[in-house]
Amino acid sequence: MRAVRKLFVVILLWTAASAPSFAADREKIQAFMEVTGFDVALEGLRVSAADAPAMLGLDAADFGMSWTKLADEVFAQDQLEEDALDILEKTLKDEVLVHASDFYATPLGQRLVEAENASHLIDGPEKRDQGQALAEDLMKRGSPQPQYFLDMSDSIGSIETGMAQFREVQVRFILAAISAGMFDSELSEAELRAVLAQQDEEIRGDVLNNMIASNAYTYRDFSDEDIRQYSEALSTPEMMEVYELMNAVQFTLMADRYEIIAARLSELHPSQEL
Repeated sequence: MRAVRKLFVVILLWTAASAPSFAADREKIQAFMEVTGFDVALEGLRVSAADAPAMLGLDAADFGMSWTKLADEVFAQDQLEEDALDILEKTLKDEVLVHASDFYATPLGQRLVEAENASHLIDGPEKRDQGQALAEDLMKRGSPQPQYFLDMSDSIGSIETGMAQFREVQVRFILAAISAGMFDSELSEAELRAVLAQQDEEIRGDVLNNMIASNAYTYRDFSDEDIRQYSEALSTPEMMEVYELMNAVQFTLMADRYEIIAARLSELHPSQEL
């Protein structure tokens, strides 16, 4: 289950508001997605799909290039952005959009977006090892950044909420794979949830450790004061609403596409290309 926990951590670390009376227009939302880096975060969903077969006890490498081609097709960037725009156009308040855009358009905000965009699309042992070493250095010198990272995590979406959302994706993906005839299972949905819940404590510990290490890597060129300002910016009601909505959008798009992938897994054959 290590790969499944790794997939959850990747999703959460990138990891619905009620409909407002005055939604922002589509052109403004497109600019908002670019200035905040949300368009790149959506691309990160495709990157995370590399480990999705682990949920089914499979390995993406067994499928050769066929798995990569399927994931690239289902998680096509242009369609992800279109679907995200459709949702945000109906739900994102104009005043909230302006508040978030104003912060991310500042010199500090643009530096943060550039660093986050670069980090979203990188994963692997080297990044994790560097992040862990950087996190240890921060703690050795008594930096407040690890606490700021925890505060930021609370502001943009709690670990518990992220775990609940990932669990829904995981359950829907497995049930769709069963329906597609990928494997037999006599477990009911309730029993499946109970089995998966047994991983929760280990996942929670992995997420906390990896979140601090991942942030230490992402923000390695930022000062304590930079991160303090970012933490305070994320704690405002407007920013919290923005991230609640963006988290909900990512969850919706991810869950829908994992169901599509599960339904199409029967098209693939290990070590054969499409």
